[in-house]
Amino acid sequence: MSTKDNKGTAVITGASSGIGAVYADRLAAQGYDLVLVARRADRLQELADRLGYAYGRKAKVIGADLSDDGDVRRVEQAIATDESVTLLVNNAGLGGQQVVADADADATERMIKVNVVALTRLTRAVLPGLLARNRGAIVNIASVAAYGTAIGGIYSGTKAYVVNFTEALQREVADTEVKVQVVLPGPIRTDFWELAGADLNSLNQDWVMTVDDLVDAALAGFAQGETVTAPGLADPAKLDAFIGARDSFYVSLIAGKPAARYAT
Repeated sequence: MSTKDNKGTAVITGASSGIGAVYADRLAAQGYDLVLVARRADRLQELADRLGYAYGRKAKVIGADLSDDGDVRRVEQAIATDESVTLLVNNAGLGGQQVVADADADATERMIKVNVVALTRLTRAVLPGLLARNRGAIVNIASVAAYGTAIGGIYSGTKAYVVNFTEALQREVADTEVKVQVVLPGPIRTDFWELAGADLNSLNQDWVMTVDDLVDAALAGFAQGETVTAPGLADPAKLDAFIGARDSFYVSLIAGKPAARYAT
């Protein structure tokens, strides 16, 4: 049984397995009550029962498909009105390596709804309460694919949105006690790959991280005050250099006249 002070309630999406389930375990151990969200309500309940017994924390289950508009709104209502919420972990996500020409349009729409729309709406649902109480945090799980398009533009595009959205949100809350973190996993050994129709074993296995290592590193980065946590990045100066170069490039794009090469 946990003897830690109650830290409020952590809402975790995609909590029935993988990254979400490990986040649930670690956060319950830290003293959070839980709201666990995923499609597989039976697996969620098993997890909630186990964590409640192990750590003495309350764990509520919301079975919801975050690609379904009605389910998203149901989750929004539940968490927007819960004043105990102090942490949202937007972990739910769908993957796939489809190129645009061959992608199933309905599957693509579901991916965008889960990875982009649901993440945005659930963030919007809890943010006013966090700001009003001037405490709490939002953690968005993105991907290293946000910085590369080798596996296709659909999934990587959704994760690029998560990175940009989170960075802008960090500026928005900069003068408050609300914290916002984005996490950049590389290949992680979970059932995400099988569900996405991809073969994790085809990758260089030196690139593949365990889910426990990923979540523990993400939580360590959060505790250290990181706004961007890339568990596989050995030299954080590279991130600073990248952001500096990107910001300089952005400024160079803006001018009152077309560049000389476009003169007719």
